[in-house]
Amino acid sequence: MKKKHCINIVFFILLIFIGSCKSNQTAKVKNQSWTGTWTCAQMQVEPHNMPPEPGLSGNTLRQIIKVSIGGNQLRFRFSNLFTNEKMIVKSVSIANVTEAPAIDIKTQQMLYFNGNTAVTIEPEKEIYSDVFNFPLQAGQLLAVTIHYEKAPKLISGHPGSRTTSYILSGDHQKDEMFSEAVKTDHWYTIMGLDVLAEKKASNIVCLGNSITDGRGSGTNKQNRWTDILAARLSANKNTEHIGVLNLGIGGNCVVKGGLGPTALERFDRDVLSQSGTKWLIILEGINDIGGIKRAEEAPAKAKEIIDAYKIMIDKAHAKGIKVYGCTILPFQKSFYDAPFKQEARDIVNAWIRSGSFDAVIDFDKEMESEIGSKTILSNMHDNDFLHPNELGYKRMGEAVDLKLFQ
Repeated sequence: MKKKHCINIVFFILLIFIGSCKSNQTAKVKNQSWTGTWTCAQMQVEPHNMPPEPGLSGNTLRQIIKVSIGGNQLRFRFSNLFTNEKMIVKSVSIANVTEAPAIDIKTQQMLYFNGNTAVTIEPEKEIYSDVFNFPLQAGQLLAVTIHYEKAPKLISGHPGSRTTSYILSGDHQKDEMFSEAVKTDHWYTIMGLDVLAEKKASNIVCLGNSITDGRGSGTNKQNRWTDILAARLSANKNTEHIGVLNLGIGGNCVVKGGLGPTALERFDRDVLSQSGTKWLIILEGINDIGGIKRAEEAPAKAKEIIDAYKIMIDKAHAKGIKVYGCTILPFQKSFYDAPFKQEARDIVNAWIRSGSFDAVIDFDKEMESEIGSKTILSNMHDNDFLHPNELGYKRMGEAVDLKLFQ
């Protein structure tokens, strides 16, 4: 009887211990949520930006990304959105970068899709990988290696990567060095990376055109204004849990025209579908204004842009996202310059400053050559009086007040 009694006590204690562990695990899950740490805006890749020979079908592509916040459980997002053909992928892996394209092979990890290493992505679809464990550090470079069985003729991707990707013929999934690879400065197929993080973790979506995409920044330097902002957030103990998602597309318009889906067309996918977003920064409109043909069209175009801002603000607010408006930078002396286009910019910037946004980031004032000037600082542009250079992007990234995110 005494032995049986002891066994019952031990069994009872064991049940309490198991219950306590489950309770702690449940509490841990409840205190965590998915948060985006990296993404890129998707579009149909134009013919001159397609993968060079040998192409993707049957071959291996290694791409490098820089994340913003870290975590230990991840999920990757892949795109076949802008094509009418299936994409068949044989395997995908991630690994830490030593010196691109070389990886630390000890950190390489295969990704799974419903338990399989191979996956077929249907036309006009996107998919997530299975959740996987990986010790991702804030601000680190990560290599994503994809072995394709069949890539569609039309590829979904992000041409303005400002980061070099590498292609090798055949299956080189386990290749550490990736020597003699063909280089191309574009991203294909990869779309986003989320981390499972504490609930206080969040991110800022930056919706924009080439100035957000980083034209004029340094290739492989990761020094767009959004990168500068991400580094500042990470270095500040009050904001180190906040990531930055760059959703810029070079040549993009707000309402119609330009390259890629317009800001309005892509808003739900590129902004509202992101995990963990608390803030939205909008820097869009210069390409709409640059496309004005006649002076009499300027006021109507300005109103179109403002009406689109209102729609985006309302949609974001409905999701609990604060929206910060950026004034359009000076562009006098650029290929867009004309008096009636300056008039349209003045109308739009005046509205941005009028109080409809939750806050204003006044890049116009920050980048003007002198007070009231319509010309960008002489040492801050990429020789076109329109796009900032590396120094200009540094100035922009440092001009954003971190108190907006506390």
